[in-house]
Amino acid sequence: MARAVSTPRVTMRGTGLVAFWRRWGIYYLMMTPWLAIFATFTVLPVLAAAGLSLTYFNLLEPPRFIGLTNYRLLFVDDDIFYVTVRNTLYFAFITGPLGFFLSFFFAWLIHQVRGRAFFSIALYTPAMTSAIVLATFFKQNLFTGDQYGILNHLLISLGIIQQPIIWLQDQRTMMPVVIIVTLWASMNTGFLIWLAALGSVPQDLYEAGKIDGVRSRLQEMWYITLPSLKPQILLTSVLSIVAAFGQFQIQQQLAGLPSPLYAVDTIVMHMLDYAFIRFEMGYASAIAVVLFLVSFGCSRLLFRIFASDE
Repeated sequence: MARAVSTPRVTMRGTGLVAFWRRWGIYYLMMTPWLAIFATFTVLPVLAAAGLSLTYFNLLEPPRFIGLTNYRLLFVDDDIFYVTVRNTLYFAFITGPLGFFLSFFFAWLIHQVRGRAFFSIALYTPAMTSAIVLATFFKQNLFTGDQYGILNHLLISLGIIQQPIIWLQDQRTMMPVVIIVTLWASMNTGFLIWLAALGSVPQDLYEAGKIDGVRSRLQEMWYITLPSLKPQILLTSVLSIVAAFGQFQIQQQLAGLPSPLYAVDTIVMHMLDYAFIRFEMGYASAIAVVLFLVSFGCSRLLFRIFASDE
């Protein structure tokens, strides 16, 4: 009697791979261009920064491995780093939530009135302007440190102050000025996402809400609109926080690099200082890795808070 020959595991594995490829291969092929771009411009730079953070590299000599020395210097000896961390957290946790709220509020407000296209363009226009151009406009017109600046002239005319305030040299006023300019420019991608999302909420939900006792626009927003837009809330909150952590152009244009007494310097500005002024690329890479981990941690926290259970 002939023995039954068992099918080798390799054959089964090969059959499974063939079946998997037949079912999903076309989708992975379609994703290949995006995956290649993502790996080239995101994954590889992160890995390169992590590698360089373990070296001493001044752009003139080959990188020399020094282990965790850069991180020890960063956390133990660099007092300015903690100043930039404080500035970054203060800036991010004000402009992030406020920019998120303002973009949603104005998108919701525009959604309630006629002439949406006009108001949408009017609010989105500052976001289309370069951050450097916008900061220069505010610096040379509104927040100039002489009596001819718009804000100083107005305050002197009203008798509120006697001498012009040097807005971008005083530690007490520099950060509020940066926050105001940043919020002015915050009607960007998040604002467009909210505009599109508000139009996607089914009208049946609002009609059902009226039957259940929802009467005002605010009740509609709280009980119907916001619960229906949980994925958009997650996306825009992550974009707002990440953008706040990566902000540096407005600060640099308004106050310089580094700013007076490091009053508005962020982690990114500290990194740029070491990378392109002192040419200590290994140390700058260590700062970049820390910033990446902080941004990633905040993003994961937002995912836990706003991620849908569906």
